[in-house]
Amino acid sequence: MERRELRAALGAAGVPDGYYRIEGVHEPVPTPPDFLYLRKAPDGVWETGAYERGRYEVIGRHPDEAAACAHLLRLLV
Repeated sequence: MERRELRAALGAAGVPDGYYRIEGVHEPVPTPPDFLYLRKAPDGVWETGAYERGRYEVIGRHPDEAAACAHLLRLLV
């Protein structure tokens, strides 16, 4: 699964848009005060985590986009 497929799966599952941010695919405006996220780290590893109270907290680091998408899907559905 890649990021656009993840976005479609979350929409089909009825997950509200403000619950998550997927870098380059789904970046809600205005930015919610807290959400789960998927992004590519500067070192090339994919990260999933939580943004809360102005801070990003990494929950998992993944070797590829597919693994990161699967993890975020499990966290939200």
